[in-house]
Amino acid sequence: MPADEWLERTRQTLADYIPRRLECGNATPAAILVLIYDRDGEAHIVFTERTHQVEHHKGQISFPGGACDDDDDGLESTALRETAEEIGVQPEDVEIIGQLDDMLTISNFHVTPYVGILKTNSAYPFVINSHEVAQVVQVPLPHLMDERNMELEVRQHKGKEVLVPAYTYEDHRIWGATARMLRQFLELLA
Repeated sequence: MPADEWLERTRQTLADYIPRRLECGNATPAAILVLIYDRDGEAHIVFTERTHQVEHHKGQISFPGGACDDDDDGLESTALRETAEEIGVQPEDVEIIGQLDDMLTISNFHVTPYVGILKTNSAYPFVINSHEVAQVVQVPLPHLMDERNMELEVRQHKGKEVLVPAYTYEDHRIWGATARMLRQFLELLA
């Protein structure tokens, strides 16, 4: 499917979706951005590979985002600010089209995922914050939609074994909370 069709499908899917909200008490409020865009005719999702200098999730593949600051005007503002700080995507270059379900992470973050479309149809001039981001990882959406690129892993959670999704793209592994948010996004699109 061409990128413009994926983008329109994403808009339509999220237009009617009502995300599940959580009450998370003492968890740190945070927001991420599932950023999708048309890169030369193919829809891609933007991830970051975190450096080993950051406090949380060292070396992991994640969506751009982070903890809410006192100066942020809500969580959508947090997602856009963090994306600009981490990879240089300016808020005016993003059209926020919806939200996914809130998630509580094992590192005690109460994450609100936003979905946005990057207003470009070519390579974006990402500017990497080298303290936080080792590299930008752009994964074709059709690759992620292909169930053969997802596997269920057994993880321990609160003393029980649970199956959680993980995705592979080239030499990158997308797992944990990022994979769970990605899974919800892909299931909505399917």
